[in-house]
Parts: sequence; C-alpha cells; structure tokens
Amino acid sequence: MAETRKKLVVLIPTYNERENIEELVREILALPLEVDLSVLVVDDNSPDETAEVIRRLAEEDSRVRLLIRTKRRGRGSAGIDGFREALNLGADYTIEMDGDFSHQPRFIPFLLEHAQEFDLVIGSRFVPGGQDAERSFVRRFITFLVRNFIRRYFRIPVRDVSSGFRCFRRCVLEEVDLDDLISVGPSLVLEILYKASLAGFSIGEVPIVFADRKKGKTKLTPLKLLETLVMAMKFKKMYGRAEPGSCR
Repeated sequence: MAETRKKLVVLIPTYNERENIEELVREILALPLEVDLSVLVVDDNSPDETAEVIRRLAEEDSRVRLLIRTKRRGRGSAGIDGFREALNLGADYTIEMDGDFSHQPRFIPFLLEHAQEFDLVIGSRFVPGGQDAERSFVRRFITFLVRNFIRRYFRIPVRDVSSGFRCFRRCVLEEVDLDDLISVGPSLVLEILYKASLAGFSIGEVPIVFADRKKGKTKLTPLKLLETLVMAMKFKKMYGRAEPGSCR
C-alpha cells in the first residue's frame, strides 16, 4: 500500500499585498515538493483588492485557498485564524510566511526538510549562512536591540526570535492552545514561540536570506513595535511553566 503523502499548508496573512501576492503564490505552487500542498491566504479585507487576485488564482488552481476577515483584524488574529484553518485542512505541517517577498519561497523545501528533525523550524537571519539583506543600518540596529532584549528577557534559546518565517508540526499548533493566545498584532510571532519553548518542543533554526520588500509599504511602524514589546511583557507574566511536549 502506498504511503499517504503529508499535507503542507503555507499560510500567508495579507493586507494590501496586491502588488506581490500573485507572483509569490505562483512561485510557491511551482516548488518541487513531495507533499500535498495548499496555499492559504488570510486577507484582512484589503482595500487594494488583494482578495480578488487570490480568487482568480483559486479558480485556476484548487491548491489556492482564501480566508477573508472583516472583524478583529490585525497580524496576530489573522495568524491565529489561519492556523485554525490550516488544522481544519488537515495540515501535518504549516509554514507561516509574509506576503511581501521578504520571506522567499526558495527556502520552503529547506524548512520542510528540517521539520523531520524539529517540532518547530525557524527561518533565521542570525545563524551561520543567514543574512539580513538590503535593509538600512537603522533598521538593522533596531532589530539588533529588540532581538537581544527579547532573548535576555524571555531566555529563549533562539537567535532570530522575531522571525515570522517558520514551519510547525501539527502537534505544536494543537498544544499551544490557539484559543488562549492574546496577541492581535505582530507579538503573536513571539507569543507562540515562547509557549512552544515553555512546552518543551524542539526548536531548530535554518539560515535564510531576509530581503526587504521591493513593492508596497511596510506595516511595521515604531508604534507597532512599541505595542509588540508591551504585549510581550504582558504575556510573559501570564504564562507559567507548561508540561513538556513533543511530536515524537
């Protein structure tokens, strides 16, 4: 009897990414992956009609799926809704990535390969071979300060704690309790990582090249960065030690 192919859902939260999303999705669909692939775009009802691009792509290819949100919008809640939908789709693995090409599809097979070894795999700029490319000195310096503060404050043994390019085994998303997460913004990336670390899941980092967006405008403003740090301190105080978890 032939072995059942594993199911991979690539989750892309979007807001005003019409300029990037079609090319990004097509590159993902063209990858030579030995899995049952779905690309799930979770769009916060973008005014630029990002969703219309995805609807057209879905008509061409049944592997493309769209989830539109009109309430409780934001990067964090979009991620939570997307993870729930990925589990409903039967995902064995879920890869989360941005929709602006800062996370490049060519690294997806690399993440998936290492998910055979780790419960959670992070695409990292700060391990040997990784690179934070084409960004200004100021942006890199801010990233350096935030990263080092978070690593010391949370004591997470991960170099790129703010990376949103990650591959989850199914059991991690089931264990962290998506209904219990409090982040509605970018702090979701850290909140899930922290809960997975507390639960004892194995976490690995693989090198990626992070490239700054070429089209569209960034959504990460200084105010959002400050809100992320405040939220991070809040949920660190909330969570106690969890029982060790594992996908093995």
